Amino acid sequence: MNTQFKKGLLDLCVLAIIEKKETYGYEIVNLIAETIEISEGTIYPLLKRLTDQGYCLTRLAESKQGGVRKYYKLTGLGKKQLETLRSQWQSLSNKVGKLL
Repeated sequence: MNTQFKKGLLDLCVLAIIEKKETYGYEIVNLIAETIEISEGTIYPLLKRLTDQGYCLTRLAESKQGGVRKYYKLTGLGKKQLETLRSQWQSLSNKVGKLL
């Protein structure tokens, strides 16, 4: 998949995953990697940006495997952004579908 195209979709994918449940970065990477080729180096800066923009909150928690994990949770603003991105995706998907 084209790198620039993929970057545009990652916000939508990450917010959608976090909407389902509070989760940590490595889990997000693995969930996306099941469908789209992605690296950790792409997701962690994106998570920081989404948090800085107020779309996510974070908390630290001990892991059963040892160490501390940073969990991400969607804020109200994040839910609104996700709705906007979903709507834009649906519109684009429908238009491209007509062309194909």
